[in-house]
Amino acid sequence: MAFDVGGNKGGGVRPTMNVTPLVDVVLVLLIIFMVVTPLMTKNLWMNVPAKPDKKEEATPPPPDAKPPVVLTVDKAGTLRINHEEVPRDQVVVRLQRMLNARADKVVFFDAGDAVPYGSAMEVLDLARGGNITVAVLPERLAD
Repeated sequence: MAFDVGGNKGGGVRPTMNVTPLVDVVLVLLIIFMVVTPLMTKNLWMNVPAKPDKKEEATPPPPDAKPPVVLTVDKAGTLRINHEEVPRDQVVVRLQRMLNARADKVVFFDAGDAVPYGSAMEVLDLARGGNITVAVLPERLAD
């Protein structure tokens, strides 16, 4: 605590607060929070294919190519694999069985525009929990 013994007419001692320790503590806390905040974010790695140039024509797939496996979820929480409705508890087993017969081993994921973020992440976690590689579609599929 500091005291002011300046020239006031009352001649008494007037106490003033020293704010230097308070500023030091606040700066240390600020630095701690700045360092810790980026560590609290959750990371999800996605591989999104690049869009082809409009000038460049996309080569059509070979005639004997299998259609891609697409897992979709709608606003009601209904899960579909290639437009076929599948119960939630059978999704992982069904996807693993479908991927065993394929060479690419990739499932594409598509969620409707009105699907809540949490519901879409639950479905992604469900598929990834079955050790399935999931690719997110960058654009909406044409139905």
